Amino acid sequence: MHNRNAMNKTHMNEFIGKNSIPLDLKIETLNSRATIHSVKLKVAVLGTRGFPNVQGGVETHCEQLYKQLVTMGCEVLVFTRKPYVGQGVNIYKGIKLIPLPCPRSKFLETFFHTFIGIFAAKIYSPDILHIHAIGPSLFIPLARLLGLKVIMTNHGPDYERKKWGRLAKIVLRLGENIGSKWSHGIISISETIAKNITNKYKKNVSVLPNGVIIPEIVQSDTALKMYGITKGNYILSVGRFVPEKGFHDLIDAFCKYQNQDSGRLSGRWKLVIVGKADHEDWYSTNLKEKAQCNDNIVLTGFLSGVPLYELYSHAGLFVLPSYYEGLPIVLLEAMSYGLSCIASDIPANRNVGLPDKRFFTAGNIKELALKMQEFTDKPLDRDGKIRQTELIAKRYDWHKIAIKTMKVYKSVVNDNP
Repeated sequence: MHNRNAMNKTHMNEFIGKNSIPLDLKIETLNSRATIHSVKLKVAVLGTRGFPNVQGGVETHCEQLYKQLVTMGCEVLVFTRKPYVGQGVNIYKGIKLIPLPCPRSKFLETFFHTFIGIFAAKIYSPDILHIHAIGPSLFIPLARLLGLKVIMTNHGPDYERKKWGRLAKIVLRLGENIGSKWSHGIISISETIAKNITNKYKKNVSVLPNGVIIPEIVQSDTALKMYGITKGNYILSVGRFVPEKGFHDLIDAFCKYQNQDSGRLSGRWKLVIVGKADHEDWYSTNLKEKAQCNDNIVLTGFLSGVPLYELYSHAGLFVLPSYYEGLPIVLLEAMSYGLSCIASDIPANRNVGLPDKRFFTAGNIKELALKMQEFTDKPLDRDGKIRQTELIAKRYDWHKIAIKTMKVYKSVVNDNP
């Protein structure tokens, strides 16, 4: 009998061996999944504008996370903002989208939407109310007063963003403080954020990063033809038109050095920036005017789906010149495509795993331009692309992140007040 069992385990290992994952680990993973799937939870979500096709790191995070949680048996209700996701979209990938009104104002919409969203969540009686970002977390005491169990995800110290004035920064700091003290559980998207919260508020924090789905490289080039760019001969950057993204530095660096005789930043290279402003202001207007001074700079506006996949698939270099990030999803996405990447040396960017030589000082235009010249001359080889993609797949897998999120939910639900 012992020999038969040993033989059966050997045959099973051989069968599973194609995936190069040990049998014991497979069994442990299956047991973990069985435990997770056995719990039916209703989760309400606030703090995101909504999805699909809405730009923003929190929006991408929520879209990918809750798709995974639905497959694990959760009922997910996301309270969206009507100006971004209208009433026509009610179900997306099994997620119930409930649009609520709010003024389209960067100073008021978050707080107005969150305030009415708390009462809307109470009506639906969720097991968990999951609030994203420190601004909306200002209203966690109200949710507690209504008897809701609340988890807060801290996506970063938003009061460090350049777009906010003094009063807004005070309110955001207050949101971080109140949310950290009053929530039943705290999640952060990076170790850096977690250490900051632990040091300030002496709270336990679960670190669950942004994730990435490893893509297939798109062979089509329709978007490239539309914008007059060629495969491998453009520098790509993606993000919202706000000062902390540093696109003004990127444009200045590109313009300053592209016409030099040496290096590959000659006239045949272009700079492509994908994104737009959520709220048009002096910065976004000036950025567009600055870009219009150079025919080799292309502003595409916000893109999603195949056009964006094409631009990621065929770029010669990806650049993220940010002054501030929580954990940069666009950089993770670029790395998942096997792109050669450079980024500003802020802590959030350094956390993703790029070599030191691929960072430049945030705001240093000359250094940024020299890095662009250096790495347009040094594209990643096949082995380098494979190593980079494997790193991203290992560290930032959405399914693993969702399993850990479920464990946080369960711990809060099972912890009687």
